[in-house]
Amino acid sequence: MSESGKKYKSGFVAVIGRPNVGKSTLLNHLVGQKIAIVSDTPQTTRNRILGILTLPDAQILFLDTPGIHKPQHKLGEYMVKSARSALREVDLILFVSDVTESVGPGERFILDMLEGETAPVVLVLNKVDLMPKEKLLPIITRYSGFRNFAAVVPVSALTGDNTDRLLSVIKEALPEGPQYYPEDEITDQPERVVAAELIREKIFRLTREEIPHSTAVEVEEMKTRPNGDVFLRATIYVERDSQKGIIIGGGGSMLKEIGQQARIEMENIFGSRFFVDLWVKVKKDWRNKDGSLRMFGYDDRENQ
Repeated sequence: MSESGKKYKSGFVAVIGRPNVGKSTLLNHLVGQKIAIVSDTPQTTRNRILGILTLPDAQILFLDTPGIHKPQHKLGEYMVKSARSALREVDLILFVSDVTESVGPGERFILDMLEGETAPVVLVLNKVDLMPKEKLLPIITRYSGFRNFAAVVPVSALTGDNTDRLLSVIKEALPEGPQYYPEDEITDQPERVVAAELIREKIFRLTREEIPHSTAVEVEEMKTRPNGDVFLRATIYVERDSQKGIIIGGGGSMLKEIGQQARIEMENIFGSRFFVDLWVKVKKDWRNKDGSLRMFGYDDRENQ
């Protein structure tokens, strides 16, 4: 029972959609704190991330998934399998779509993939802040022709518009259940994983298209000193020597900027003072090597 006397609800909610439709932004907004990296570069999310939202009458466990796309390498195959496996045994699926983009083959592929799933599907039409409201109805009508959704909720993950309505829809769909995690936990991701993702996000933002998706970050040391400060040493891996030069920058300027921006965000999230020591190494074609993928935590055996 919840404090209000109502029966407590809990369950797992998979968040799926094409790359760059705003899934991570939506997850961060719903949870109330940043746990997934956000970038306008597609396919930045690589691992499923459990975001935990604890309310007085419910606990919602979100699985943010990599954007579903046509794989170009073994890492891409891992990402798509990870997204598909997130649909197994969840209580609800949020299919997030960008209203500023037309319904294309990517959306149709996801809709076909959802045909075999037993969990109810809520269509979340994101980025409504970028479109006049009168243009929403034709989009809703088009999607409704493909399948019967449990609900259709237009939102803006960026501004938070109508996300309260989305939470109400989610809670209504969840079964009765226990509180799985303490109320102060917002993710099951280890601190090292969160720190590595923050560094990777800064690489995306600062290098843009120069370093698309060929970087991986391994946190090799994360130690709290007696005074409470945290020392973090991490290695950024790239696939080519030319990419290493871009990451380092002239006189080490780019690497320094990546470290400074990551440090500031780590301090905001973890509440401690950080000292960040970054290194760059080349690991050729790592995205197509099973051993390298496992080294960086992309273990395909989990998605079998």
